[in-house]
Amino acid sequence: MEFTKKDLNKTLRVKPADMDKNRKRWRIDANGKVLGRLAVDIAKLLLGKHKAYYSDFRDAGDFVLVENIDKIKVTGKKLQDNVMYSYSGYKGNLKQVTRDILMKKNPEKLLTAVVRGMISKNKLRDKRIKRMKLVVWTTTKYDHFKPVNLYK
Repeated sequence: MEFTKKDLNKTLRVKPADMDKNRKRWRIDANGKVLGRLAVDIAKLLLGKHKAYYSDFRDAGDFVLVENIDKIKVTGKKLQDNVMYSYSGYKGNLKQVTRDILMKKNPEKLLTAVVRGMISKNKLRDKRIKRMKLVVWTTTKYDHFKPVNLYK
């Protein structure tokens, strides 16, 4: 089949209802995975960059279940050196916490913050983050969705 200029200029249009039907469910075991590399893989799945009809203004991403997030590795001195801030808006209410303390207290918050920073900053970011489920242990709660394992 020969392509003409007319064929190459056609844009693939997918309706939002079809995108919702085609959402896959992925399971990732984070045991021993490096934080940044894991977050990149999660962000790609949430954005839908692996699909042919990806665009930043359409929500075409998939659901992601991440297990064993308390066993994530962080290389170098990033656990002690990197400080995460939260500010309520009131004077003197800037709170600082290092990543190692946050990793022990609340590993979900750490991974969510890292993945959130990798997703494009637009109106769809909160919807995409909601499709990510984080579990500290291995669970069978979501097995009825038949998730596909990302890493073998």
